[in-house]
Amino acid sequence: MHILPTLPYATDALLPVIDQATVEIHYGKHHQTYVNKLNELTAGLEFETMDLESIIKMAPKWPIFNNAAQIRNHTFYWENLRPVQDENKPTGKLETAIIKQRGSIEAFTTAFTTSATNNFGSGWTRLVQTPEHTLEIVNTSNAETPLTTDKKPIITVDVWEHAYYLHYQNRRAEYLTQIRSIINRDIAEERFNK
Repeated sequence: MHILPTLPYATDALLPVIDQATVEIHYGKHHQTYVNKLNELTAGLEFETMDLESIIKMAPKWPIFNNAAQIRNHTFYWENLRPVQDENKPTGKLETAIIKQRGSIEAFTTAFTTSATNNFGSGWTRLVQTPEHTLEIVNTSNAETPLTTDKKPIITVDVWEHAYYLHYQNRRAEYLTQIRSIINRDIAEERFNK
């Protein structure tokens, strides 16, 4: 049986970028619903005792896959955030790799924000590392996840409307500009170095 992972901070810790009501609904209702639905769908099946990554890799597309993938996508997203940081830029090996590939942190930030702004419909925008150790910005739709590929996610931003609509309404670009200050760059660096 799967349980909702505990948030790594209080529901008001992401203010002023993400308001408490959005976190409470997004985490406490949307994320929790995926957990409840996955438990319901897998009861009595081989998937019932599997970890999320195994379910995602083995389940046929749609209900079971979607709910397992969305639990993992959301968990990764929440872990990916932290309270506002004034100077919140990548450091270490991740910074070096971004600059090598994009020319500057600013060029990467612009490319990532543009990609996420233009990600059509509901989905996710990610910085991923390829098996060749290059970095790519990828958009996925719905419950798609890099776990079904050979790419390793480093940073994930949720562009489903429920992630930002209460606070930003239809201003996705503003949400994406603001979220930069709460991306947990230490976690991103750890993921990159694994």
